[in-house]
Amino acid sequence: MAGIRAAGPGGGVVSGVNLLSLRSHNAALLLDLLRRAGRAGVSRPELAERTGLTPQAVSKITARLREDGLIAEAGRRASTGGKPRTALRLVPEAGHAVGLQVDRDELRAVLVDLTGEVVGERGAALDLGAGAEAVLDVVVNEAQVLMEGLHRAGADEPSRTPPFSEPSGTPEPYGTPEPYGTPEPYGTPGAAVLGVGVAMPGPLDHTHGVLHRVTGFPEWDGFPLRDAVARRLGVPVVLDKDTNAAALGLAVGGEVGAFAYLHLGTGLGAGLVLGGAVHRGARTGAGEFGHQVVQLDGPPCPCGNRGCVEALCLAAVARGDIDEAARVLGEGAANLVGLLDIDLVLLGGRTVTAEPDRFVRGVGAVLDTRARREGASSPVPVRIAPGGARAVAEGAAQLLLAPLFGRTQA
Repeated sequence: MAGIRAAGPGGGVVSGVNLLSLRSHNAALLLDLLRRAGRAGVSRPELAERTGLTPQAVSKITARLREDGLIAEAGRRASTGGKPRTALRLVPEAGHAVGLQVDRDELRAVLVDLTGEVVGERGAALDLGAGAEAVLDVVVNEAQVLMEGLHRAGADEPSRTPPFSEPSGTPEPYGTPEPYGTPEPYGTPGAAVLGVGVAMPGPLDHTHGVLHRVTGFPEWDGFPLRDAVARRLGVPVVLDKDTNAAALGLAVGGEVGAFAYLHLGTGLGAGLVLGGAVHRGARTGAGEFGHQVVQLDGPPCPCGNRGCVEALCLAAVARGDIDEAARVLGEGAANLVGLLDIDLVLLGGRTVTAEPDRFVRGVGAVLDTRARREGASSPVPVRIAPGGARAVAEGAAQLLLAPLFGRTQA
């Protein structure tokens, strides 16, 4: 469903397609409009007007969505001379997704409903260097607790969908994973879990769900984390870099234009949204922002280079020089702005959120200086990304939810 665009209530017409082969495209279009409309809902004639679909097509699709429990009536609109129109709304509790942020030293887990609202949250200490089995145990346990709590909450509802059973057969050999299948949602319809999104430091292969040489932890190279988690949990799993997940969450949440999300925590990376889509690159390696060399004779970085932005930033933070860390981050951001001509720089990560004003001021000063030197009319704005400490985990959940609403991921 990549590439679908849907205008919000009161927005312009978005193009639907009256072809059976693309009915999922059209369903996503309608679901996104209903999601944006909130509890007030949208009537069928309005949906037809905003999508360009025929009233008959809208009626068929909405009937199917109601049968699936995804939408419901939201009441009748006041008559303006004709028959009162019945509004439809999204049912937020009809589906859920788990989002996991796997950092080098901790894990944050959230459970969100179809609107992206967090309805459950957990956290745990983690040591990424403890080995695959130890890390998997923590990841699986935290996700299971959230899913089982939701399953218990929906246990009294009549079940139309049998619980998912563990995949049978021999797991794929280490390093040669195959794309995981599409099992039924976990639990009852009223408590369905669409899947789990896992976000963690890169580099990694988003397409195949395989880790590469995570900076500082090369032993993870080639590990098929997506499939390993999917086999343990019995639900679909999507793996992506933490910065990409956060950038997707920001785009779904309303950030527009071309922007970069810069995440400074235990490491430094970037998530890029270009042309309304998360930009991952041909080998899903885009956004390794922290490993641009800005000082040839600088300190060594765990990636093997010297003078990387990440190494310089973290060294400045370690000695308590936040202003210098912000200046170095600004130099890297200025390079990115010059290369991609983006509209906005958003900052996040635990190190940034501990000193948000100083980082915004420091990065902004560098971009302002660069803009004046180049004769630009105004510098690219810099601000703290919304979402706070949950931004990456919530974005990870959107790895599952976004396709349901036709939102571009790649």
